[in-house]
Amino acid sequence: MEAASLKQLLSPEGRRDPFAYYAELHRRGPALRLDGADGYDVLVHGYDAVNQALRDPLLQMQDAPYLDRASPRWRRHTALVRLKDSIFFTNGEDHARVRRLFGQVFTPRRVTALEPAIAAMTTPLLDRIAELGAGGAPVNFMSEFAFPLPSNVVGELLGVPEQDRAWFRPRVLAIGAILELDGINWASMTAANKAAVELTDYFVELAAKRRFDPRDDLISALLQVQAAGGDQLSDAELLGNLITVFNAGFVTTTHMFGHGLALLLTHPDLLAELRARPAFTSSYLEEVLRFESPAPFGMRWAVADTEAGGLPIPQGSTVLLALGAANRDPSPYPDPDVFDPTRQGPQPLHFGAGPHYCLGAALTRAEGQVALPMLVDRFPRLSLAGPLAEPQSLTFRGYEHLPITVE
Repeated sequence: MEAASLKQLLSPEGRRDPFAYYAELHRRGPALRLDGADGYDVLVHGYDAVNQALRDPLLQMQDAPYLDRASPRWRRHTALVRLKDSIFFTNGEDHARVRRLFGQVFTPRRVTALEPAIAAMTTPLLDRIAELGAGGAPVNFMSEFAFPLPSNVVGELLGVPEQDRAWFRPRVLAIGAILELDGINWASMTAANKAAVELTDYFVELAAKRRFDPRDDLISALLQVQAAGGDQLSDAELLGNLITVFNAGFVTTTHMFGHGLALLLTHPDLLAELRARPAFTSSYLEEVLRFESPAPFGMRWAVADTEAGGLPIPQGSTVLLALGAANRDPSPYPDPDVFDPTRQGPQPLHFGAGPHYCLGAALTRAEGQVALPMLVDRFPRLSLAGPLAEPQSLTFRGYEHLPITVE
């Protein structure tokens, strides 16, 4: 079979609308070899094949030992070092050990207990939108709501002071840029390294404060684990995970809010149903995340010969998992390009599967289920203030600007 290429996906047209590319992939099978010019050897995109690959112990994250063999000079880049010290880029027992520590915070019970706090954080954001939108003035929903709410929630969990959270956004975006499929170049890596140094310095200082004055937050809890001795958490792991967990803790949720509101405002019947029946929010948000997966790609490498979707994957191969394409697979999802919150089918893969299943999935769902009904109930004349600009990022697909009016 002829090899596939990412060239179409990486084009301006592919970035604006990757779904036509996904549909073509599905016509060619669940997994394909890439032509070698794209930085990956295999592309896995069928639902069953991606689900299998996410759970395959022979397909692992591209961790520090992998990079040491592939390109030892990577350690010169602070951004890469911090990423590889985190649970997002580790495997086996190292991953399981640190995930257990963070899992003590992201428990379903603790997330449920957070719901009144999420509502309390939502109210002043709605007040500000009302103030800014007085007289019909357009308001950027992304900067005034979709970013600050998830940032405030994860900031409360970790222990990042409220006045510092807006400072994080440009640094988070700088590090996120090098995770694009074609995002690493001199300029993006320089910006990411600078951001990583600044974030490291910030968390070193905050950790010193929490050692002296512990609070009821994740940073204090992790420092207490360190103080208890043993090898549960190194300083490098502490810093790497504080940076990446804070970053990842709101990016997906931010884009879920952006896509969720845009789809509501272009589907008035669904907006009316959500206002009339807030319980509809749960199924609505699951379809938002399937239809517009905010993090539609994952990367793995084969530590031994394996296969996905019937395609052999030789040891050493680099593998791109297209979760966004899997969520548009017509086999489990008939008419996958139709937005339908009532659809039946298997659990979409927007939060992954297997050992790297998203740690904050329950938190993302809780934020949406609490805040979205509050938003649409507060503003009965909510509408778009202009045409939607298509997202340009592939790895973190979402809007930078979403202008709305509330009067």
